[in-house]
Amino acid sequence: MKEFFELEKHKTTVATETLAGITTFFAMSYIIFVNPAILSLTGMPSQAVFLATILASFAGTLFMGLFANVPYALAPGMGLNAFFTFTVCFSLGFVWQEALAMVFICGIINVIITVTKIRKMIIKAIPTSIQHALGGGIGVFIAYIGMKNANLLTFLADSKAIKAVNNAPFDPSATVKGIQTVNINGGIVPSLVNFTEISSLVALAGLIITTILVLRQVKGAILLGIFLTTLLSIFTGIVDLSAVNWADNSLSSSIHQLGTTFLAAFGSKGMGALFSDAHRLPLVLLTIFAFSLSDTFDTLGTFIGTGRKTGIFSAQDERDMEEGTGFSSKMDKALFADSVGTSVGAIFGTSNTTTFVESAAGIGAGGRTGLTAVVTALLFLLSAILAPVVSIVPGIATAPSLIIVGVMMMSSFKEIDWTDLSEAIPCFFASIFMGLCYSISYGIAAGFFFYCLVKVIEGKAKEVHPIVWLTTFLFLINFVILAIL
Repeated sequence: MKEFFELEKHKTTVATETLAGITTFFAMSYIIFVNPAILSLTGMPSQAVFLATILASFAGTLFMGLFANVPYALAPGMGLNAFFTFTVCFSLGFVWQEALAMVFICGIINVIITVTKIRKMIIKAIPTSIQHALGGGIGVFIAYIGMKNANLLTFLADSKAIKAVNNAPFDPSATVKGIQTVNINGGIVPSLVNFTEISSLVALAGLIITTILVLRQVKGAILLGIFLTTLLSIFTGIVDLSAVNWADNSLSSSIHQLGTTFLAAFGSKGMGALFSDAHRLPLVLLTIFAFSLSDTFDTLGTFIGTGRKTGIFSAQDERDMEEGTGFSSKMDKALFADSVGTSVGAIFGTSNTTTFVESAAGIGAGGRTGLTAVVTALLFLLSAILAPVVSIVPGIATAPSLIIVGVMMMSSFKEIDWTDLSEAIPCFFASIFMGLCYSISYGIAAGFFFYCLVKVIEGKAKEVHPIVWLTTFLFLINFVILAIL
């Protein structure tokens, strides 16, 4: 095991990698329960999506660990599952089988652009300053996720700020039942909670505990922080152990229902119907493009933002990626593993499987090799049986660890010359948009756009790599498409 994962080379141990794998799993385990809740709105069987989520996460993460030997975990991505449900199925009128077929095709496209080195070319074309901004931006993103999960923020919006409810125009005089989504414009005002909620107090206590453990350099500080905050949640009644269904036998039901979604992408209602109407072909292609663009740049941003600072992708690995052929570098292998994961997820019956930014929690806990990913993968598989145990750990227990890891990652900002506005402006938009727009790909889009704009204003347009120009243009097309859809 030590030789296979090159633990000594990466200055890590089996114990450290195991702790990191456990930390990553609990930081992202919410997807097991949230993904079925979102995708089942399309008519997909909830228990089938539950098992498909687990199997896709297990398969993708295991492949990432064994093939690429990096500590990244895969699962159906948040945001992409919402796009699947509310845009593709609800707004555009595709049935979920057709949406799965598009996700599968998206995965195949990602495999092709990885094998043909297009993804590698994109990475090489990204300016160094923007790469540092991505690292700090992911810190902002991770910390923001943590603050939201910790219930430290509250948002106020009056009726004038509400644009849509359940994806339909909002009528202030109407009573809306069964609210699933609310779309609010810039009139929303964020603020700090007043700490009357016990969950916010426990999260704050957990943040203080985790901070102390990290500063005192306690072994396994982040995982220990999650454990202690979970105990606090139990003692304060946030987690009601008596309400947990310890005898949950839903696995057999999930296996039975999985037959509904497994390979549904290739059935008569999936791939067979997707291209049967020539009039819908432009819409189908544009939707696949939107899927693929977001998936690709979410992954690139995660790898660049977390891999460079921690040494997971070393200088030697970067040289191997640029000069080598085939899968000569870990980055090449990791990109390929992520691409395969998307199509595998569609086969089981779930939306785009992608590299989770919450992997940063395990990296922050010391994970440096694929052993971290293997441990996370095995825990995903166990969760099919031990779902009641996994459900005990609330979001407020993992929130402090995400905030602390976010702080760690913001050190990338020091590599940026903030006194030079031509460098600072693109980096600001790349990093801040990433967190506040809740999207890595949107952060990259903003950074690229302002980088090109700055260079044009300075009369240095020729310094912009053609791939950056092309990518910026594709992002603009994507935003136009989303506006039209």
